[in-house]
Amino acid sequence: MKPYLNKTMLIMLCLGFSSGLPIALTASTLQAWYTTAGVSLVAIGFLTLVGQPYAYKFLWAPLMDRFIPPFLGRRRGWILITQLGLVITIFFMAWLQPAEQPFLMAGLAMVVAFLGASQDVALDAFRAETLDQSQRGIGSAVWIGGFRVGMIISGAIALLFAEALGWRVTYIVMSLLMFVGIITNFVAKEPSIFFVHTPQKMSVAVFGPFKEFLSRPYAIALLLLIVLYKFGDAFAMSLSSTFYLRYLGFSLVELGTISKTLGLVASILGALSAGVMMVRWKLYRSLVIFGWLQGVSILLFIVMALAGKSYSVFAITVFIEQFTSGMGTTAFLAFLMALCDKRYTATQFALLSALTAVGRIFIGPIAGILIEHTGWIFFFFCGFLLSLVALGLLFWLSKRIDFNAEKIV
Repeated sequence: MKPYLNKTMLIMLCLGFSSGLPIALTASTLQAWYTTAGVSLVAIGFLTLVGQPYAYKFLWAPLMDRFIPPFLGRRRGWILITQLGLVITIFFMAWLQPAEQPFLMAGLAMVVAFLGASQDVALDAFRAETLDQSQRGIGSAVWIGGFRVGMIISGAIALLFAEALGWRVTYIVMSLLMFVGIITNFVAKEPSIFFVHTPQKMSVAVFGPFKEFLSRPYAIALLLLIVLYKFGDAFAMSLSSTFYLRYLGFSLVELGTISKTLGLVASILGALSAGVMMVRWKLYRSLVIFGWLQGVSILLFIVMALAGKSYSVFAITVFIEQFTSGMGTTAFLAFLMALCDKRYTATQFALLSALTAVGRIFIGPIAGILIEHTGWIFFFFCGFLLSLVALGLLFWLSKRIDFNAEKIV
């Protein structure tokens, strides 16, 4: 535990919590509020559009690279602006009623999502510029832990609060919890060494990140690795709920208890374990080993398909898959940080992290067709093979690029 017990990691934990807290308040928790208020299913379906700012945050990220607020500095200044905005907007959501003002509440929820996505842009840049090469693994692990705790509190815990105290009190409490991040932001130190790299023109802030990255010798291969590293894992898990419920016959309660709760604990433990290992193993070795483990864990779903409805096999598979996935995510976040040019950290990190979602967006239809024609066993085996493709590309790049450098070029 020693690597985790210092001020920097405590700051990463609290800011990760601040990043994870707003997400469910504009997604699953808000949907639950609309549902209990008796709003039509069609209207609830349109609520999924509220979260769009998280997919498009790279569009305004250059503004956060170019302009420096008049207080706290380039990163902490933007963090404070977005956090105060979240406190205010979440608080005002508490005073609306979905049944009476469904469109006004949805509009305000989109503002919350915009501020949450903007906070993430500033937080990601702050993390990438604060953590040095030796801290990236530990810092990523702690961040993931804080992020998951934030999502739990604004998701599952918020629903318990709503049942006992009502929705208004719940959203007021959630708005006040944002002060965890605000207080932490004041305690943290601005990575001031990077002020000299601030783009002096808006055109440079917009086009500079693309030009700089694409000028690297193996830029296209690096972008392909970003898409593929977690692709096999995402591919295999794309229709996991359908696999558990329809093919294996588990109930919703069993799915929530084993898959969601146990899986969440396993992913946090996996992330924290990976952080410690990365102190000794460095980035490249961690990417290889964790990538291999998260790929091999996919084969356990073939065992599940052959075993049928078995609680023990279900629990073991979910724990191992989520544990290794958490390990892979920790190394992958450290990889993204190492790729960023400090002049354009906010924009490049937003772009690269958005690129990781490309695979997840288009997997669903392909996965459904493949399962329909070949079955679940072959589908999971394809997920395993896709993970090997990423490892092959990683090995090829390792002969040409130093993955353990302070910045990967």
